[in-house]
Amino acid sequence: MNLKHFIDRPVLSTVISVTIMLAGIVGLLSLPIEQFPTIAPPTINVTTSYPGASAETIQKSVIAPLEEQINGVENMTYMTSTASNTGKVTISVFFQQGTDPDMAAVNVQNRVTRATSVLPAEVTRMGVQTAKKQTSIIKAIGIYSPEGTYDETFLSNYFVNNIQPKLLRINGVGECMTLGSKYSMRIWLRPDAMAQHGLVPADINAVLAEQNIEASTGNIGENSGGTFQYTMRYRGRKVTPEEFDQIVIKSLPTGEVLRLKDVADVEFGNETYAFTSTVNGHNGVVAMLYQTPGSNATQVLKTIDELIKEEQEKAPRDVEFVSIMDSNEFLFASIHEVVKTLVEAIILVILVVFIFLQSVRSSIIPLISIIVSLVGTFAALALLGFSINMLTLFALVLAFGTVVDDAVIVVEAVSSLPLSVARHSLMSLPLVWSMMVMCRVRCVTEILEWLRLRSSLI
Repeated sequence: MNLKHFIDRPVLSTVISVTIMLAGIVGLLSLPIEQFPTIAPPTINVTTSYPGASAETIQKSVIAPLEEQINGVENMTYMTSTASNTGKVTISVFFQQGTDPDMAAVNVQNRVTRATSVLPAEVTRMGVQTAKKQTSIIKAIGIYSPEGTYDETFLSNYFVNNIQPKLLRINGVGECMTLGSKYSMRIWLRPDAMAQHGLVPADINAVLAEQNIEASTGNIGENSGGTFQYTMRYRGRKVTPEEFDQIVIKSLPTGEVLRLKDVADVEFGNETYAFTSTVNGHNGVVAMLYQTPGSNATQVLKTIDELIKEEQEKAPRDVEFVSIMDSNEFLFASIHEVVKTLVEAIILVILVVFIFLQSVRSSIIPLISIIVSLVGTFAALALLGFSINMLTLFALVLAFGTVVDDAVIVVEAVSSLPLSVARHSLMSLPLVWSMMVMCRVRCVTEILEWLRLRSSLI
């Protein structure tokens, strides 16, 4: 099939071009929108905590056993681990490009289960979490108190308990990370009192594990033939500092009872003092939302903004929400620049062709070819699994020059033919449609090649 084939069959060329346009429109409506494409390798994060342990202790007792079991999991390329003196442990496992992240998470979780038996009891009690790493931040939301009525701990807990669950239910939101401290019951041990009674921190932990629990207490009268059966109840976990103060540590030789308040100070405060956060110079916290791969960023952000607007109306006085980062700003700026470039180029091409060829029909032909070829590109992007992002938009701008060159060259070549032949070609339009097809193919090829090169470099 060559150029003459399309010239001799104008109907076929017309049908192909119309099909390309329709497929491009359908692809444009179905393409997901995101700031950057998903080109990073699948990553699984394994996180846990070992309160009170140093980074060196964590490395020997937690990270080493986990890495020994995780190493060699299917399709794994490498892994990294971090440990801090705050007790936080993070192991990132990277996989080959194209690996199913869900299956990778399952495989890593199975490996982590093998190491549970050799981990410290405190780590096992805290739990070891395995989850897919979300790499694309779609939005950052700040919540603050302009008049200073509430501290960052209150704001963090208000957001986590009231707003975060609703955000996570939005289709397209994969993760919500809140940068703020939560409320926690803090027990400050007094070294002098502990030494006086021969106690160590492990003794306090053991007592808390025994007396601050929720457990089944059983029934009275079950299977006894009695008339009534009673379910026993008791006050389980402690919820106030006063209740923690009354926890019995041990009995003294004098017959008195040593309670927690005798060796420690209990208060309801921040879970950690490792960091503080402010928003617009006031007490506040920041929440970062991560986008799931393949979702439409514009639609997701629209839903998020609607939810935040509703929650603002229901929020307590002196609690304000503010958008800190929005990926739509970059996307809309990129789309605006692309559209601006296309319009400027189309106008210049039409003017140049009209000035040199002195033909309105010849000036319209490049316009039609550019529109058909570019619209058809979206069909190819949808078929091959790409999305509308900053890289694909940039590729469109790069390939646009080739489309314009092809259109101008074809028009100029036809115009150089004898008048009768040129008039017949332009009026019948088969050559125009075939040129459109070729421009579209050339445009798509260059876009995909550029994306492949870009992905390999990254």
